[in-house]
This record gives sequence, C-alpha cells and structure tokens, in this order.
Amino acid sequence: MSALLTTLALLFTLIYAATSSCTPSDLAALLAFKSSLNEPYLGIFNTWSGTNCCSNWYGISCDPTTGRVADINLRGESEDPIFEKAGRSGYMTGSINPSICKLDRLSTLILADWKGVSGEIPGCVASLSNLRILDLIGNKISGKIPANIGNLQRLTVLNLADNGLTGEIPASLTALANMKHLDLSSNKLTGQLPADFGNLKMLSRALLSKNQLSGAIPNSISGMYRLADLDLSVNKISGSVPGWIGSMRVLSTLNLDSNMLSGQLPASLLSSTGLGILNLRRNAIEGNIPDAFGPKSYFMALDLSYNKLKGPIPGSLSSAAYVGHLDLSHNHLCGPIPVGTPFDHLEASSFSSNDCLCGNPLRTC
Repeated sequence: MSALLTTLALLFTLIYAATSSCTPSDLAALLAFKSSLNEPYLGIFNTWSGTNCCSNWYGISCDPTTGRVADINLRGESEDPIFEKAGRSGYMTGSINPSICKLDRLSTLILADWKGVSGEIPGCVASLSNLRILDLIGNKISGKIPANIGNLQRLTVLNLADNGLTGEIPASLTALANMKHLDLSSNKLTGQLPADFGNLKMLSRALLSKNQLSGAIPNSISGMYRLADLDLSVNKISGSVPGWIGSMRVLSTLNLDSNMLSGQLPASLLSSTGLGILNLRRNAIEGNIPDAFGPKSYFMALDLSYNKLKGPIPGSLSSAAYVGHLDLSHNHLCGPIPVGTPFDHLEASSFSSNDCLCGNPLRTC
C-alpha cells in the first residue's frame, strides 16, 4: 500500500510540475525574446521573473495539459488596468528574436500596436505549425513576409498591417486554407495579387489597402464565397472592374478607390442586393452610370467621384431602398438631378464639378 501511495504521489508531483510551470526550453526562449525588446513605460516585462512563466507572466498563457507556452498576447493598445494606471498607450522598441520559433506549441503570437518594434519577421516563424493567430499590426517591421508562410496550415488570422513590409505577397500565402482574416494594409508591398488568391476559400476579410500592388483583380476571387470585405484601395490596380463582383453573395464592402481602374461600370455592382459600401472614387472609370438600381439596392455609401463618368444620373436610383452617402462629384455628368429620395437629403458637394448637372441642390435647370 505504501509503495502504491508513493507511486501516486510521484505521479501527482510530475503532473503538477507539468501543468504549473513552463519547460526549461520555453522559459529560455521567452527570456531571449524579452532580451530583444525594450518597453520603458508600463513595466510589463517586470512580471517576467522567476522560473514559472505559466503563472502571472503578463501576456503569457500555457496549455494546462502540457504546461507548454501556447499564447503570447502583448498589445500596445488595451483597456487592461496596467494601461489605465499608466494613463498612456504602449511603446516598445527592439525586434522579434528568432528564439520565438523554439516555442513549437505556440498557437497565438500577438505583438501589436507598440509603434517601435522593428527588424524583420524571423523566417522560422513559418515552422510554428500550431500557430493560429499571427498579429504584428502597428509597428515598424520591415523586410519581406516569410516565403514559407503557407506552411502555417492552421492559421486563421494574419495581421501585418501598419508596418514597413516590402516585396511581393508570397505565392505560398494562398495555401492558407483556413485563414479567415487577412490584413496587409499600410505597408510597401509590390507586385500583383497571386492569380490563385481565390484559393483562400475561408477568407471573410481581405484588407490590402495602401500598398503599391499592381495588375488586375484576379478572376479567382469570384469563387471566394465567404468574402464579405475586399479593400484594395490606394494601390496601382489596373484593368476593369469585373462584373462578377456584383454576383458575390456575401460581399458587402468593396473598396477600390485611388487605383488605376478603367473601363465601364458594371451594372451588376449597382443592382447587387448585398453590396452596402461601394467606393470606386479616384479611378478612370468611364461611360454612363448603368440604370440598374432597384428596390433591393441598399447602399450605406456609394462613391463614384473623381472618375470619367458621363451622361445622366440614372432615374432608377430613386427606387433604391436606401442610399446614405452618395458622391458623384468630379465627373462629366449632365442633365437634371432626379427628384425625391435620396436626392432630397444630399448636399451640393455630392454633385459638384460635373459638366452640366442641374436641379436641386444645384442651380435650377
């Protein structure tokens, strides 16, 4: 009996040790990660002391079963009491130490909105096969997106926005079959969108604005049945606006402003019953505005300003269920502005700088 009790006690001790403190290798990796960063105002790394990194280390969570580090969640913009007490947002400098790649059970890596973290994303991050969330938004990270990022088959969120990343979008990125949220906006990315971008079947948000991306909108996007938000604004996208975009059932926000798009405006975009925000301003779209609005058209915002549109404002726009913000300014439109909703609540700025529009709220015809 005593031998059994001794064995049980030893087993309990081993289980407790495994579940209450991180492994020496995880501890060493975190301390090396910490050594490459400097956070001078909030003192969050002051909590990273002792050998039990699974207990009371700010931003660190461990798997209770294995005792391995599972999550690093360090946000520079937070409602956490440590920020409220300091009365300021976070600021951190330094770089991401490649030791992070030794945390091979890591599922979440968030080092976001610290404003000053620089250097490159270690290429070995692509070896973290359990990673589900990679969020490095709001820093000064440079270099390229790791070429083998597509190895992260469990990744659901990739947020690298508001940094200084360069180079092209890696071809392997389209292999991230489980990704739901992609944000690469406000970087310096160049080249074209991968032709097989539509392979990202689970993606609901594709935010790629404020880069230097070029080329046409890939036709493969037409098969992205879960895509609700597509933002390619402030790039160098060229070619025409594809008509199939208006047939995407889930798409509710389409931002293509400030590009080099040309050709005519597809009627399917205006007759779409799903699109609620359509922004095509500052392109070179020409021809007439299709008379394609209907009683199920519902636009919270419709911006076609700064293009080369001509002809009249279509009368069917009056039949739309709702039009909130409308901007048709800086085109070559001509003729009377239709009466009734939504025109009765719009200001002159919505119609200014056209060739010969007239009627309320502009001059009388």
